[in-house]
Amino acid sequence: MRLVRKDIEKDSAGQVTLVPEEPEDMWHTYNLVQVGDSLRASTIRKVQTESSTGSVGSNRVRTTLTLCVQAVDFDSQACQLRVKGTNIQENEYVKMGAYHTIELEPNRQFTLAKKQWDSVVLERIEQACDPAWSADVAAVVMQEGLAHVCLVTPSMTLTRAKVEVNIPRKRRGNCSQHDRALERFYEQVLQAILRHINFDVVKCVLVASPGFVREQFCDYMFQQAVKTDNKLLLENRSKFLQVHASSGHKYSLKEALCDPAVASRLSDTKAAGEVKALDDFYKMLQHEPGRAVYGLKQVEAANEAMAIDTLLVSDELFRHQDVATRGRYVRLVDSVKDSAGTVRIFSSLHVSGEQLGQLTGVAALLRFPVPELSDQEDDSSSEED
Repeated sequence: MRLVRKDIEKDSAGQVTLVPEEPEDMWHTYNLVQVGDSLRASTIRKVQTESSTGSVGSNRVRTTLTLCVQAVDFDSQACQLRVKGTNIQENEYVKMGAYHTIELEPNRQFTLAKKQWDSVVLERIEQACDPAWSADVAAVVMQEGLAHVCLVTPSMTLTRAKVEVNIPRKRRGNCSQHDRALERFYEQVLQAILRHINFDVVKCVLVASPGFVREQFCDYMFQQAVKTDNKLLLENRSKFLQVHASSGHKYSLKEALCDPAVASRLSDTKAAGEVKALDDFYKMLQHEPGRAVYGLKQVEAANEAMAIDTLLVSDELFRHQDVATRGRYVRLVDSVKDSAGTVRIFSSLHVSGEQLGQLTGVAALLRFPVPELSDQEDDSSSEED
């Protein structure tokens, strides 16, 4: 993301002009644009024209519109963003108040204006414009007959390819059908890796599976690379890291990212930091339940006692339609930062963010237990009884 211009007043009202440069920037834009904002961007509009003879024709014209945002739709697989709203600035082709949908595209400038720019949104702009925050991890999560090729960016996990091949069972004295199907499966996974992974950007490729599937696949891949003289694979051999996962489904990626060998290799990536923070929360919940809380009321009560060491919060909560509710989460984040706590904002498109979403989307690790919280739990459980 490239920041062209930033005009924000002391009362936090103002506008920014941005240019999304990569598909992931569309996800950042989705988190920036909220209902009630005004968005100015170039778009195509179908316009009807009437000739002097009275015949009516239509043609498509490119024009710049300013919309008051009413709905935002994001397609995570295609990384496309559509913003629907009403026109609020006079235009020769579109009447005031007319509905229009702008499809925001990479490398096309837009200006976003808000009445209130909060700290969470401003921090996201800083992150989006930081070149170090690019997709730097790829993963192949596999089992016999099923594989997912994913890109793990700082903000989301993108499934780039799903490979499914029916593998017949081994039969006594005849394994040829099984072996042929397995080779066909490995070949399809190899082609998906070559098609979807950019080795100029990716620092590490995780190959995760149960059993010996990962070892057998890597042996096959590099034998084929030697046979076909594939310099791309041979030069990047050191980037492949084999780790255990319980299955070939996408959710097993969390296990792979939790592996200590992976954590040390990916220590500088946001995805690994999120996974570790959530893992620490679950461990604390198991061993010292008084120092791990989740749910907005519990977390706010812990914050009032200045007990929060690490706040875990899903970015989905900052897209809430109700301004007052959204402001409540922003105030919580600011308050934790003011009391020297750490704030980790999880992407709802990451496996770790999905898990946090199941815990109401907000949780916290505490510096010390807060007796009032356990009393609240006891009261609520006795009321239920």
